[in-house]
Amino acid sequence: MRIARLTPLISEARIAARLDELAAGINEVYAGQPLVAVCVLKGAFMFFSDLVKRLDCRPELDFVRLASYGQSTCRSESVTFAKDVDLSLEGKHVLIVEDIVDTGHSMDALLRRLATRGALSLRVAALIDKHERREVPVPVHFAGFSLPAGFIVGYGLDYAEQYRELPALYEAETED
Repeated sequence: MRIARLTPLISEARIAARLDELAAGINEVYAGQPLVAVCVLKGAFMFFSDLVKRLDCRPELDFVRLASYGQSTCRSESVTFAKDVDLSLEGKHVLIVEDIVDTGHSMDALLRRLATRGALSLRVAALIDKHERREVPVPVHFAGFSLPAGFIVGYGLDYAEQYRELPALYEAETED
């Protein structure tokens, strides 16, 4: 499969405006609280970077890496953890920053893993929430955009490790 066409979906300016709104909500929730913001690599790196620059609640930053898509546009049945958090989560609030929450399997696996670390709370911020595709009920507390079905690339999201560098979001149409 290869990408046949990219259709613009959400502009750079619209992403920036939504990030301002999300950051305001996150700052309000975590004001004066110990917070660890955890970026889910690789897809969330642009969203994470731009979001934490807007936070005035001074979070500690950490990273996890998990995979369920590989070289496909469909998730596999297993979630692989390639990198765990390095910071202690004990007695701190945790904000997981993810690119997209789709079926919920990957986020459910991550939430279950981090729930054993003594955090005061676990919340999720996702650039894209595809809630209608949920197979596992997981919450998205801070959703950037709710989108219907479709394969999205750009702004960190990829297809076979390509298109992450695009500054906006695009719907990718594939051909066999």
